Amino acid sequence: MFLPIMAIIVTMIAGFTYLYIYVKDKPAKTELASSEPKVEEKTHPYAPPSMEEVPEGEEGELIKLGQKYHNETSSVLDGYVGNTLSCASCHANGGVGDSLDLVGISKTYPQYNPRAGREVSIEDRINGCFIRSMNGKPLPKEGEEMKAMVAYYNYISTNVPEGTTDRPWAKLKKAEGDLSKVNVDEGRELYQQACITCHGEDGAGGATGLALWGDNSYNIGAGMARVRTAAGYIQKYMPKAPVGDYEAGSLTEEQAMNIAAYINSMERPDFPNKIHDWPNGDAPDDAAYETLAGKKKSDK
Repeated sequence: MFLPIMAIIVTMIAGFTYLYIYVKDKPAKTELASSEPKVEEKTHPYAPPSMEEVPEGEEGELIKLGQKYHNETSSVLDGYVGNTLSCASCHANGGVGDSLDLVGISKTYPQYNPRAGREVSIEDRINGCFIRSMNGKPLPKEGEEMKAMVAYYNYISTNVPEGTTDRPWAKLKKAEGDLSKVNVDEGRELYQQACITCHGEDGAGGATGLALWGDNSYNIGAGMARVRTAAGYIQKYMPKAPVGDYEAGSLTEEQAMNIAAYINSMERPDFPNKIHDWPNGDAPDDAAYETLAGKKKSDK
């Protein structure tokens, strides 16, 4: 009788010992691991080289200077900038971030520009931003400032194939809604809810936001002065940080168009040569002003 009982006890002890070791050594399966989906990292199709890889010598110094001009345009090139905006205001993180990146930009020029009605160079495109978005003056095409900026854009475009004519990874989808249905009053209300924290009630911006109207903002000739363009940018990127119920990508197209219409209904600097834009009479339906070619076309 004693031996069978001892055998049972030994068997039970061995079983509990095995169970303890199994549970102790088995990897824990937490709820977090089983319930959270695996998120894949976003990668750029033509990731630019690091600034740490910039070559030494004159070329490298020019590239570094170009990056500085891009990021700090309004302060280091203040003689050419007429407001408080910089290239990085739209093209963040040196033009290599998620906001309208410029990787490959120099590979796509020269190209035809409908607003100019002719083929333009990368230098022309850069100056277009200076005289419109930054409400300033064009850089001398042969000057050090322009050469530095082109050198920098060439550098961040190093890995983009020659002959590239389009940059789908950086293309901004413009709003396609009905312009006749935009509501400036609703745009004002949405601005108060989602934008005022950074850009201010008067649209003048501040430490955390850019000037959206007034003397320190883009002029009427800038692309952002168009409702479809501005709405596309707002819907994709704004607000930069969560504000109440809103975060980047949460606004509907209709809401973004209403905000864009409100912002662009406010006073901003004029662009004296705007009458000559779209000389072939092909101005988009959201152009903020009448052009000479458009007037001639409507008079026929």
